[in-house]
Amino acid sequence: MTYLALDLAFLAAAGGIAVVLAASRKARRPATMPLLAAAAALLVLTAVFDNLMIAAGLFSYAPESLTGTAVGLAPVEDFGYPLAAAVLVPALWTRLRGREGFLRALLVSSRPVSWVNTAYPFAAAYLLAGGGVDWRLAVGTLFFLVPYNLAMYGTNDVFDYASDVLNPRKGGAEGAVLPPPLHRPALWAAWGGCVPFVALLVLGGGPASWAVLAVSLFAVAAYSVPGLRFKERAVLDSATSSTHFVSPAVYGLALAGTGLTPAAVAILGAFFLWGMASHAFGAVQDIGPDREAGIGSVATLVGARATVRSAVLGYLAAGALVAASGFMPGAAFMGTGEPMPVGASTAAAAGAGTGPAPGLLAGLLALPYAVNAAVFWGVTDDDAARTRAGWRRFLWLNYATGFAVTLLLIWIWMEQ
Repeated sequence: MTYLALDLAFLAAAGGIAVVLAASRKARRPATMPLLAAAAALLVLTAVFDNLMIAAGLFSYAPESLTGTAVGLAPVEDFGYPLAAAVLVPALWTRLRGREGFLRALLVSSRPVSWVNTAYPFAAAYLLAGGGVDWRLAVGTLFFLVPYNLAMYGTNDVFDYASDVLNPRKGGAEGAVLPPPLHRPALWAAWGGCVPFVALLVLGGGPASWAVLAVSLFAVAAYSVPGLRFKERAVLDSATSSTHFVSPAVYGLALAGTGLTPAAVAILGAFFLWGMASHAFGAVQDIGPDREAGIGSVATLVGARATVRSAVLGYLAAGALVAASGFMPGAAFMGTGEPMPVGASTAAAAGAGTGPAPGLLAGLLALPYAVNAAVFWGVTDDDAARTRAGWRRFLWLNYATGFAVTLLLIWIWMEQ
């Protein structure tokens, strides 16, 4: 089968589903201009990243399966998938929007805006460790993209209902307010959806990967379920939340069967500090509703001002640690032998000293987070809710930082 045939199959399926959804709904259809703008953005991003990744040698195509038409290095067939997404996703969202249906509640509860925050670390670590593009990468990425997030956030929304109904930021992109009748089916859907993925990943891994996956899933449950409720134990709440995002990366390394080097430990440690700082900063905006509902957190324990300042220091420490690591994926993650000295790996990635060190550039990516939190350096418990503006900026910073990290990884690959 050619890539063009695959494109046409995806487009036909997406178009057919969109037509059926539109025909079954009496409400107004999505506006045309936003759809065209989203499609254009997806096509531009596809062109940019396809060209960068193909130039870096990350993947290639069988010439006999292509039409030969390309945009730069990117075959035109690659643009069929973003077009299919641009057709299908708005149709699904419009179909579910405005209804209090179970599927919409699950979708909102899974925090789609944060899906990439767990899938990306797994996929990047697995590929950097030499795992290759295979079925384990596909299954693991899909698992950490949706089911993992639904289990994590859905469980939290069930057991945090008392505070969520008091929280003005809940009920949208930042989390669902799940009514009690949906609690039990939501838990069944969240954890039942994980079962087939976990079974496949267990079959594809070994004892080390099983242990990491078990820790990751335990942290997801322990954060919210009664009897454990790590989210109500100051400092442990931030550490557990950070584990939610760092463990997919550690699992990617374990699944690929690679050993940890000191540089890899430093990078993962920096990621962990970033995660703790982010959780602590995010908890400040919820001090009011959390205290009213009797829910404890690091922010309710030590107060808004101390929590914000600790988050700023945590971001700065994370940046310093990743800068010191050299941020050289080839030396940090691949192989089980002696790691390349940090200085040597940095020089190799930077063109033997002719350019800026990747570790320094990566370390600088923590500064916007520190500045964003430092804006609220003098915040008090009484006006803690104003840090919500900083949290919204944080969500956008994640996308900008992910973009920068991706470009940095591609640059390192091209220099090696």
